[in-house]
Amino acid sequence: MSFQTTWFLLIAVLWVGYFILEGFDFGVGALLPFVSRNEADRRAVLTTLGPVWDGNEVWLLVAGGATFAAFPEWYATLFSGFYLPLFLILVSLIVRGVAFEYRSKYGKAQWRQRWDIAIVISSAVPALLWGVAFANIVRGVPIKMSEAGNLEYVGGFFNLLNPYALLGGVVTLSVFLTHGAIFLSLKTFGEIRDRAHQFALKIGLVAAVAAVAFLVWTNLMLPKLNTTVLALSTVVALAWVAGLVATLKVREGWAFIFSAVAIATFVADLFYALYPRVMPSSLGAQFDLTITNASSTQYTLKVMTVVAVIMTPLVLIYQGWTYWVFRKRVGASQILHPERGLLDTATHILHK
Repeated sequence: MSFQTTWFLLIAVLWVGYFILEGFDFGVGALLPFVSRNEADRRAVLTTLGPVWDGNEVWLLVAGGATFAAFPEWYATLFSGFYLPLFLILVSLIVRGVAFEYRSKYGKAQWRQRWDIAIVISSAVPALLWGVAFANIVRGVPIKMSEAGNLEYVGGFFNLLNPYALLGGVVTLSVFLTHGAIFLSLKTFGEIRDRAHQFALKIGLVAAVAAVAFLVWTNLMLPKLNTTVLALSTVVALAWVAGLVATLKVREGWAFIFSAVAIATFVADLFYALYPRVMPSSLGAQFDLTITNASSTQYTLKVMTVVAVIMTPLVLIYQGWTYWVFRKRVGASQILHPERGLLDTATHILHK
């Protein structure tokens, strides 16, 4: 196996990890006002994400860094052509992180409501736009050779808002909402768990319909029938249905596993449909970016491989340990003085 293929697979694995972990993260954030009835509920919901949300985003940073180092032409074309949607995703991630930290500073209802709105919007926007971005990559975008001899994106923002890409956005948004609802039902107890369970069933059906439509469209869009892509698409559908059945039977652990398998297989399906291309051109196959013409030198890839072999297991062990430590369920009844913020508590102590 060549270094180019190895790093294409590793980048696919990084996106699998990101969509599974950050997927439920986005889902929980977007569902915040729908599964909560009071401040104690909202604090409990956000507590399920508190120890892990920033660690989940590391997968995105590593995926972006790996793409930049292993396939600089892919990185350059992607970030220049998809500048506006990726910028919106970046702003959303920044606002989301700030909102998590700042909403608990003060106990004023208006203060917290504003940050709650920010959490919902900044969770839903990336969940939608990642689907739009990946659907466009699979479908192909206008790329051609520039006068300087480089392959460049020559379309505009509205080229990215085609029906196939928008359907991809609906798929990722609905899948992440379902994945987040299943995670909440797994990590909470009481009324929050019950509400999350109901949302998982309802949104899960919407996600199933959207995903099947998207996968059928993807298979029909390929130049010829690819049995592996078709098989992976079938596995996605079966895993998702199994997850919904497990949810219906209130087997949250199995439901989460099946939804994670469905997401992982979905990403694998898209990457397999791409290979050996990394960014197809809608203007002709001669303008496609591939693992060959978009890659770094062999020496660079070799050094990166050595570093990845050493560091990746350490990162996985540490993140796995984090999830193990914070594995217990959370409920609104465990939140003491939910109306107080951190600065309110400090002021209260100082004035005693």
